[in-house]
Amino acid sequence: MTPDPATPAPDADSGAEAADEQVSADNEAKSGTNRKRHFGRDLAVIVIAALVLTILLKAFVVQVFSIPSGSMENTLLPGDRILVNKMVYRLRPIERGDIVVFSGAGSWDPVTPGPSNPFIRFLDDAKDLVGIAGPGTDYVKRVIGVPGDHVVCCNAQGQVTVNGVALSEQSFIFPGAAPSQIRFNITVPSGRLWVMGDNRADSDDSRYRETDPGIGTIPESAVVGRAFLIIWPLSRFTDLPIPNTFKQAGLRTATAVATAPPGAIGGGAAALAAGTLVWRRRRRRR
Repeated sequence: MTPDPATPAPDADSGAEAADEQVSADNEAKSGTNRKRHFGRDLAVIVIAALVLTILLKAFVVQVFSIPSGSMENTLLPGDRILVNKMVYRLRPIERGDIVVFSGAGSWDPVTPGPSNPFIRFLDDAKDLVGIAGPGTDYVKRVIGVPGDHVVCCNAQGQVTVNGVALSEQSFIFPGAAPSQIRFNITVPSGRLWVMGDNRADSDDSRYRETDPGIGTIPESAVVGRAFLIIWPLSRFTDLPIPNTFKQAGLRTATAVATAPPGAIGGGAAALAAGTLVWRRRRRRR
């Protein structure tokens, strides 16, 4: 009988290599799974951090608002997105010529409660973050008079005057529009502002609110911030500076007197009277 040929013994090195390859494949699979988990975790952290940062920026620094109407044409057009600085008035007072966003709730409009459904509230907040929508009681207007200002329409040339100084508004009001077709004569109360839209023929502003509390003015505390930049559409990307007419020296001098504390005014008058008396006595001695 012919013996069966011997079965070759398995190569020890080949078996070890196969085992190593299997271990390597398992490690790669685990490594791929770990990378996916890490990527998902990192992405979640980035999204949450971005959302928190956006909320903090919106609450304390800047906020995007969408322009809903033509009351500020042609400075601002319907659909424009503007950036509003919410910090600036912690560093300086509100100035004439500033374009401000303010809440009319409780002043021009009744206070309205938000939606009771938390999901709807969340959607409203999310849209508000990017300026798609905002509270219906927010307004955007230009500050014409600050506390103590005497604002009048109009002088013999049809111009609005502030503290007797005429404003040259052709650079920012709607082309061809008159400064105002409505006459008014008001001294702005302390802590309040007289505001008007640049499209004077189509703006619901202080002129139409004189029967409201504050005789048409808005409280400074209602101001959300100063609009300083148009960011959308890109074709309209530009800043929003204060027009030169509001930088006339006469405006500031008159306001300084109008807003000075009674004691300071009285003290100044007393000093002036004392100085006059001394001058008269000296003249008599001569």
